[in-house]
Amino acid sequence: MPNPSKVERFIPEPKTTSESIIIEPAEVEALRLVDLEGLSQEEAGLEMGVSRGTVWRFLQSARKKVTQALTEGKPLTINNNTEHPK
Repeated sequence: MPNPSKVERFIPEPKTTSESIIIEPAEVEALRLVDLEGLSQEEAGLEMGVSRGTVWRFLQSARKKVTQALTEGKPLTINNNTEHPK
């Protein structure tokens, strides 16, 4: 069986719409603590004041959004809206 071809470069093709993908600040913080700083999900939860399960949900959501933005060529926007719903 032949070896699968090796991908040397990946260039996503931008969609015709400039629909932005919105990522929440808590999702970015979870990515930073776990993926960049190397903390465990439990340690990140303690740092953020949330449960390990909540950190896991933040990571799952954030990683999906980042992957979608990269592969679909969509802009990724951090939601800085600090208003709280009434």
